[in-house]
Amino acid sequence: MSLTSQILPLAGVVLGALTSFVVTSTNERTRWRRQQAARWDDRRLTAYADYAHVVKELAAHYQRLAAGRGLTSGPVPAEATPELLAEVAQLESRRSALSESLGLLGDTEANTASKSVDRSLWRLEALARGVDTPDGQDWGHAYLQFRQARDRYVEQARASLGVPGPAGRPVPWRPDGRGSAGPPAP
Repeated sequence: MSLTSQILPLAGVVLGALTSFVVTSTNERTRWRRQQAARWDDRRLTAYADYAHVVKELAAHYQRLAAGRGLTSGPVPAEATPELLAEVAQLESRRSALSESLGLLGDTEANTASKSVDRSLWRLEALARGVDTPDGQDWGHAYLQFRQARDRYVEQARASLGVPGPAGRPVPWRPDGRGSAGPPAP
């Protein structure tokens, strides 16, 4: 037997083993990346949804306070009792903590949109508490800006998660199609 006839099968075995190793490593790396992406997408979804939920709760409380002050009509007008203000403070603290999660997990566009939601929400709070805003907005306009900012946030969060299509179509606040009399509860 010649040396060439002995080396060729050995080279084939080595080449086959090397090819098998490369393919297996590539597949494992791809699967690991896919698992990591899914894991972070789950956490991102939770952060986006939790933030949206607490923002909606805060807006509802501010609307009740604003209705109590006569700024808008609301489902259940409320006075600024210590209990209600403590509940709002807890929700605001939760919103702040969730904003930190968004800063860690969210993409740039969703995080920027969440900051717009925060600013519009703080404007609602100021109006609901009777604090003059620097821009002199009324409740209806401030609430409309809040809804628009929240809608932009939802769109950006959906885009970040790769959810196709729009979140929904705009629906008028009132049956007659006008929104100027004030919005319903968020």
